[in-house]
Amino acid sequence: MATVFIPPLMQSLTDGQTTVEVAGSTVREIINNLEEIHPGTKERLVDKFRMKSNISVAVDGEVTPIGMLEKVGENTEVHFLPAIGGGVSAPREETPRSPRTGY
Repeated sequence: MATVFIPPLMQSLTDGQTTVEVAGSTVREIINNLEEIHPGTKERLVDKFRMKSNISVAVDGEVTPIGMLEKVGENTEVHFLPAIGGGVSAPREETPRSPRTGY
C-alpha cells in the first residue's frame, strides 16, 4: 500500500493522523480509497474529475504534471501540497527617454 502524507489542514479528517496507508494503483484510486476510509478528503482535493487548482500531488518526491492519472506503486509515498504559482515580477524602471528622439 502507498503511504499518503496528510497535509496539516486535512488532519482533522484523519483523526490527527499525519500518514495513512492506502491501496491503489493511481492517484485517482488512492483518493477514492482515502475517501472511503476518511470521508471528506476527496472534497478537499478534487474538483469534478481533476485535482483542485490549488493542490499539487507529489509521487515519490516528484510533483506530477498528470495529477490523478499518475501511477502509484506498492511502496510509493504520496504528498498533497499547496500548488505554487509563478508570481509577478517587479516592474522595471523606465529608462529616461531622450527629449529629441523619444527613445
